Amino acid sequence: MSSWTPTAPRPAPASTVGFVAWTRANLFANKLDTALTLLAFTLVVYVVEAIFGWAIIDASFTGDDRTACLKEVQGACWPFIEAKFGQFIYGRYPDAERWRVDLVFLSGLIGLIPMLMPNVGFKRANMIYLLGFYPIFAFIMLNGGMLGLATVDTTDWGGLLVTLVVAITGIVASLPLGILLALGRRSDLPIVRALCIGFIEIFRGVPLITVLFMASVMLPLFLPDGVNFDKLVRCLIGVALFSSAYMAEVVRGGLQAIPKGQYEAAAALGLGYWKTTRLIILPQALKLVIPGIVNTFIGLFKDTTLVLIVGLFDLLGIVQLHFTDASWATPETHITGYVFAGAVFWLFCFAMSRYSIFMENHLSTDRTSS
Repeated sequence: MSSWTPTAPRPAPASTVGFVAWTRANLFANKLDTALTLLAFTLVVYVVEAIFGWAIIDASFTGDDRTACLKEVQGACWPFIEAKFGQFIYGRYPDAERWRVDLVFLSGLIGLIPMLMPNVGFKRANMIYLLGFYPIFAFIMLNGGMLGLATVDTTDWGGLLVTLVVAITGIVASLPLGILLALGRRSDLPIVRALCIGFIEIFRGVPLITVLFMASVMLPLFLPDGVNFDKLVRCLIGVALFSSAYMAEVVRGGLQAIPKGQYEAAAALGLGYWKTTRLIILPQALKLVIPGIVNTFIGLFKDTTLVLIVGLFDLLGIVQLHFTDASWATPETHITGYVFAGAVFWLFCFAMSRYSIFMENHLSTDRTSS
């Protein structure tokens, strides 16, 4: 009898694995999928070609005034962005003092980057730096009036500086306030629960533009004579209170998702209310609502454009302000300015979104990717 020799395994057909198989299964599985794929591809090519032509091929890149952007086929007016870039970042902050803003930005990044990296240690020291030292340092550097620094009134702040100040202050203040409001709304004490419910429903029931107007115009009417707050401070208080009401509902959703057994297990261990909340309930609840928390942060970051109603010029406001400069008046100036502002906002919001996904995957117990 002849011995039997097994045949060596052969690779799968190229049409069933790899990119070709994925394309066939997902893009050309049937006639309808094929038609939709071709239609989408045609639309994408058309849009990309139009954007590339406007932003690159037909665009102007150098020049000192509007004449550089006046061409037969007009594209983006990038010299306008270059000429006004300093105002877009710093507002009317004095040129000789802008190094102070740069130093504040840099010192913030030095503390923020390691804080956002889970594997980097010294989190407690980093938190003390960000929440203790850094706000005081930033206020002294930006406002001046001490340590030999010239005073720069907040009315001269503007551009991305104001956007980041309002957004970061709102984000940092809204999370702890939102947690306290969410806990208060679930409290067994009727007065505490009623006050928290009233605060949340009032601030959620009015638009942010109304809150900013009230904080800027109406609040001084209720203060004693001679007592007043800076316009930016009033704006920061209004934004923080408004965003904390929305944050409270996000956190409350996470608290309601915690099984009752978690509370019972904590009680069996002899833990009190605050220890149970701090060590067991809140860590689980906050992990569950990371997407909602970041979504609130992104919404807050975009809502900073509304500070224009109270006379503060954020990034979008300062861009719109410079549209009135006659030396740069062209049909493409407005579009170019809005595209620049939109790109900056998208960059920050996209970064927050991607970090949210990273933290979800990092904290997920099954380590499934999103």
